[in-house]
Amino acid sequence: MTPLLELGWGDWLQLFTHFMTLSLLSVGGGITTAPDMHRFLVDQQGWLTDRQYTSSVAIAQSAPGPNILFVALLGWHVGLNTGSLAQALLGVGVTMVGIMLPSSILVYVTSRWSHENRELRAVRAFKLGMAPIVIALLIATGWILARAHGDPARDWPLWLITAVTALIVWRTRLHLLWLLGMGGLLGWFGLV
Repeated sequence: MTPLLELGWGDWLQLFTHFMTLSLLSVGGGITTAPDMHRFLVDQQGWLTDRQYTSSVAIAQSAPGPNILFVALLGWHVGLNTGSLAQALLGVGVTMVGIMLPSSILVYVTSRWSHENRELRAVRAFKLGMAPIVIALLIATGWILARAHGDPARDWPLWLITAVTALIVWRTRLHLLWLLGMGGLLGWFGLV
């Protein structure tokens, strides 16, 4: 059980500004900033436990809707750890507005500009150069989430399924819902 947190307005402002900063770094989607969210919320501030963090990401990613919902769950848990439902709702608002506002404004402004200048060599080079960065950020996110399962020797079926799924996604055009369904069946039969 996590001891109750006491968050002042300065803490909420710090949370808001940190998520605003992450918003500007979330190239490839909010999930690419998950490693730094983990570092800030779990390691540095201690506002969430490792289990709360990974559960929030896993629940939000498996639920229908936008992938950014994990940020709302993180804010919810930060606020809920104070013992107050009102602060849990405040946490949702602070994290969601923080992560959405700067990137939304930036995307709107830059997409208009890049569309008007799409033939420039620099614009094309920038788009090509961003792909490896996004892939590296997604790999870092996967690593943070995989660490929660601890010992690869004990959890080898999960690691094997992860590797096979990554290979299938990389080499085929099989829809991800089929892979999710297969994973659900393996779990239902107790194989993982």
